[in-house]
Amino acid sequence: MSSARDAPSSPSFSEAEAGGPAAGDALPMGRGLAFGIGAYAIWGVLPLFFLLLRPATAFEIVAWRIVLSLVFCALLLTVRGGWPALVAVVRDRRTTVILGGASALILVNWLVYIYATLSGHVVEAALGYFTNPIVTVLLGVFVLRERLRAMQWVAIGISAAAVLVLAINYGQFPFIALALAFSFGLYGLVKKQVGGRVDAVSGLTIETAWLAVPASITLAVLAGNGVLTIGSESVVQTVAILCAGVVTAVPLLFFAAAARRLPLTYLGLTQYIAPLLQFVIGVFVLQEAMPPARWLGFGLVWIALIVLTYDMFRAQRSAQSLARLR
Repeated sequence: MSSARDAPSSPSFSEAEAGGPAAGDALPMGRGLAFGIGAYAIWGVLPLFFLLLRPATAFEIVAWRIVLSLVFCALLLTVRGGWPALVAVVRDRRTTVILGGASALILVNWLVYIYATLSGHVVEAALGYFTNPIVTVLLGVFVLRERLRAMQWVAIGISAAAVLVLAINYGQFPFIALALAFSFGLYGLVKKQVGGRVDAVSGLTIETAWLAVPASITLAVLAGNGVLTIGSESVVQTVAILCAGVVTAVPLLFFAAAARRLPLTYLGLTQYIAPLLQFVIGVFVLQEAMPPARWLGFGLVWIALIVLTYDMFRAQRSAQSLARLR
């Protein structure tokens, strides 16, 4: 999964961004909703895709994902004539360095997520993405010095209780969930620094370019040790690995199209599709354990998200009312 512009997003760090297209723009809104649902639906079923890649390790899968995404982005740039825009971004050294930082965070996110999938922790991964909006709010407070409304503090308190319940249930801290939530939240925070200056394809191209050398070295080392699985397992697994670039890039492009057409509140709601699908896959398809304490922890997280979402809608209505009065 990927960022504020290029990946699953959470409610913004700034209330000033709560606006969107005019209310009469029904057609762009409808298309935006379709793109948003499409992006998050693809992200939601990724655990099933990654399971097709076994017995490849998380390191091999992520390395292929990086290299093949870069190839796919290069093809897209060629077809769409996007190379001049990419060159303009690369010439901006500050933006390129920021995207390098973002690439390190998304690398951590991808590794943890794929490890969680392959090791039977899809439900905990879903918890991480359910928790991400809360983490985003916390980053807004502690990094951007934003002030929280009362209901946002309530949502954070409920989430803290959920983490405590789940930690007691697991007998250990929910490291996977929080690693996913914080790596992705920080990724969104870093990407926020480049704002709208970078389009989705250029951003993904630069981020994967930063990671291409270590990814290639990883594949070379795996091949040298005789543990590279592509081409040595089954036709299905090989084809699935070769599709990793497309599977990575397509939902990012869908998300970027949705972000241009939808108000933040609607975009924020669509993000819950991905962890909900992951949760369903983990519980009902992969039969992961869900003892009562785990249901309680998830229930608290869902209550926190309802509180946060209600507060977001209320804040947007207030902002629109003030705008009309002006």
